[in-house]
Amino acid sequence: MKIYNTLTRQKEEFKPIVPGEAHIYACGPTVYNYIHIGNARPICVFDVLRRYLEYRGLRVTYVQNFTDIDDKIIRKANEEGSDYLTVSRRYIEEYKTDAAGLNVRPATIHPLATENMDEIIHIISDLEQKGFAYAAENGDVYFRAMKDPGYGKLSHQPLEDLQAGARIATGEIKEDPMDFALWKASKPGEPSWRSPWGEGRPGWHIECSAMARRYLGETIDIHCGGQDLIFPHHENEIAQSECCNGVPFAHYWMHNGYINVDNRKMSKSLGNFFTVREVAKEYGYEPIRYLMVASHYRSPINYSVGIIEQCRAALERLYNCRDNLRFLLQSAERSAAGQLKEDEQAVRTRLEGYRAAFTKALDDDLNTADALSALFELARDLNSTLTPAGKPSYELCEFALGLYMELAGVLGLLYNDGEKALGEDLAGEIEALIAQRAEARKNKDWATADRIRDELKARRVVLEDTPAGVKWKIEG
Repeated sequence: MKIYNTLTRQKEEFKPIVPGEAHIYACGPTVYNYIHIGNARPICVFDVLRRYLEYRGLRVTYVQNFTDIDDKIIRKANEEGSDYLTVSRRYIEEYKTDAAGLNVRPATIHPLATENMDEIIHIISDLEQKGFAYAAENGDVYFRAMKDPGYGKLSHQPLEDLQAGARIATGEIKEDPMDFALWKASKPGEPSWRSPWGEGRPGWHIECSAMARRYLGETIDIHCGGQDLIFPHHENEIAQSECCNGVPFAHYWMHNGYINVDNRKMSKSLGNFFTVREVAKEYGYEPIRYLMVASHYRSPINYSVGIIEQCRAALERLYNCRDNLRFLLQSAERSAAGQLKEDEQAVRTRLEGYRAAFTKALDDDLNTADALSALFELARDLNSTLTPAGKPSYELCEFALGLYMELAGVLGLLYNDGEKALGEDLAGEIEALIAQRAEARKNKDWATADRIRDELKARRVVLEDTPAGVKWKIEG
């Protein structure tokens, strides 16, 4: 597998530090509100990365943090008249709800910044002892950015440009405008922790360095996040980690592209800011996930009502193939030898070619767009090859469904099951009505048959009469 490494600006063969394992750190959300659709992209994309590496047989340790102490969290708590703990814990739970809706698997470890204060303070102390950090008169502690000879290597920006954009904010006491905070002295009414420099709380960047080192080691395989984190967050993570530990921080850096809304940058001031929860309420979660994996992760994507509706329609086509295969499997007969018929061996070989195309795409820098194309091509082949009229064997139908769901599962798609979502009682009631309609048709009682069909339609149950029987699904 080749990965585009932001650090080297080229595709590189992925070679894990420990053969057969992959250690990944993904920057998680600051938990002060519901996640927005921009947050959903790295969450979904790097969930696919994890799934694919596991699919290829690697044991993956996936760490995604929660920043649970931050200026935004404190501001939210003050607005509510609550405290940072109440706010952060609430939105961690809301994140879990949205992540589950998007079919994002929980990380191996979800560390919290506030539970890693000892590690944070330890790293800052080491940096201070090595001359890379200094304490200001007001109790803040800063990193000497210009003391790091490699500073700027991730963002590939000339130091002159970085220096030109650097500023010293009101209240900061820095030696150089490029220096950044490792520890912030406490202010009245703010939560704080004890440290060698007095009461305070960590800067944003140091949290990830501490958690990555504690849970994955001094050098990790892959560090990933949104393109907006390259500078200053990831640049500063590299600087403080490598100056402290004396070894490379991460071998591969992966960054996803931006999301625009109606071809404009998403912004609350422009009125085009949408949370995942808001979009999911209208269109469901899975079309959001589909949108995130339908394009290459490094490409910018655009969100609009029209596009999300296209995603929902595309998913419907994929679900129809799945449901067709399930329906065929119910009535298919097992072959006498319990294996594929002789004329079906060639069909299986052809179908397996789609798996090869699928993995080839994901091996090329996680190209989910081409992998999704391979899945659609497989669906088209299955729809035309496996039909009730052709009477495919049970064994072929079982293989085809297994292959189809195998590939969809790597992308994290087709995880909704209409019948299971309805519950056994309601699904059984629908099956009973369908049986009553079939009996009415048999008796030429067309009025009753039409009435049952209309009743089911009113409940969004769509029927399809086929030579092998009646198929049904929930629409919308």
